[in-house]
Amino acid sequence: MNAYEVNFDGLVGPTHNYSGLSFGNVASTNNVSAASNPKLAAKQGLQKMKALHDLGFKQGVLAPQERPDVASLRRLGFAGSDAEVIAAAAREAPAMLAAATSASSMWTANAATVSPSADTADGRVHFTPANLNNKFHRSIEHPTTGRVLRAMFADEARFAVHEALPAQMHFGDEGAANHTRFCAGYGQPGVEFFVFGAAAFDSRYPKPAKFPARQTLEASQAVARLHGLSEPGVVYAQQDPDTIDAGVFHNDVISVGNGEVLFHHQQAFLNQAEVLDELARKLAARGGRFTAIEVPRAEVTVEEAVKSYLFNSQLLSKPDGKMLIVVPEECRNSERVWSYLQKLVAGGGPIDEVRAFDLKQSMQNGGGPACLRLRVALNEAELAAVNPRVLMSDALFATLNDWVERHYRDRLAPADLADPQLLDECRGALDELTGILGLGKVYPFQLA
Repeated sequence: MNAYEVNFDGLVGPTHNYSGLSFGNVASTNNVSAASNPKLAAKQGLQKMKALHDLGFKQGVLAPQERPDVASLRRLGFAGSDAEVIAAAAREAPAMLAAATSASSMWTANAATVSPSADTADGRVHFTPANLNNKFHRSIEHPTTGRVLRAMFADEARFAVHEALPAQMHFGDEGAANHTRFCAGYGQPGVEFFVFGAAAFDSRYPKPAKFPARQTLEASQAVARLHGLSEPGVVYAQQDPDTIDAGVFHNDVISVGNGEVLFHHQQAFLNQAEVLDELARKLAARGGRFTAIEVPRAEVTVEEAVKSYLFNSQLLSKPDGKMLIVVPEECRNSERVWSYLQKLVAGGGPIDEVRAFDLKQSMQNGGGPACLRLRVALNEAELAAVNPRVLMSDALFATLNDWVERHYRDRLAPADLADPQLLDECRGALDELTGILGLGKVYPFQLA
């Protein structure tokens, strides 16, 4: 049976704004208080989805969250009508209002960790929504994420959507941003690669000094257990704490993998040689030939990688067996990074094509091409069981562009978050979107 990697990109939400909420994410904090353009952000994301669909890649859409999250503000003591809650939060705790209004769910690499059926004990595709415990504005996402995933992958005979891990620091889970998978073919058993920043219960592991380590070893191990993964099919590796302190808040800012290939920086992991050797050995036992493409710091520094998001790219397998690397336009704007990429694609290796996309609205908030997508490997029968209305097509692209044009603002400044009309606009847009995507009732305002 044929199998495919389907990329489900996050649809940017109507409240896309720059509040600088993500300490440790340099781009996010550097652009705090700038005015955003939600309409342009959503259309830039849709353009990338459509372009990859047109190239023959399987592409889907993941719906955004209801924002502002008034229920979270109520739990923090703000009372009254929805408009009164928003007004009180804007007056007394604007940072909390900004957190409750974040559109960060657009970065669906953080939505969940996914294990294909070829790897799991029960032969189902497993999803664990990430608790995103390190950041309040992201920690409120997982209940809706779980409902949206269940609406997309509803066949319980083929799909299992778990609850998020316990929401506290020992089990901080950042989803697929710290997880990738290597395999000889998407439908064959693979090796799942979990990357963590620190260990919560074992003091022998080092920790970064400046920025938080968002993913714990214990969270990665718990997800592997939930998904029924076997020891021969799992590798755990720790990020280099110094790279975290340089702004590499997730592993997908310093490495990206696909198929049998890992594209990574020289300073990505602790004990890097041993990590690469374990990946090669375990993948060989499952019929694959591991290839590591290491970018030396002499050619691209960690700081240049963070600024350009070279590694926050997508590696996509083409029909000829080679790979396309999808990068943000910022890579083209960096002379050293672009020079490296030209040498890479001309070098006769597995990556022989590069495409740059304008994702500036997302990039200014700290997310590139890899942040915007959740990868789900599916065989033909599983793909046929996915809610078909979330899969990209010419018709869906046109419908969603029209939907964005009608519902989104083209400018959103920090002061605008206090506008109670923004909540009404968001709810109206999402109510229509659930009909377009066939999701049913997944948002709190629909379930009330």
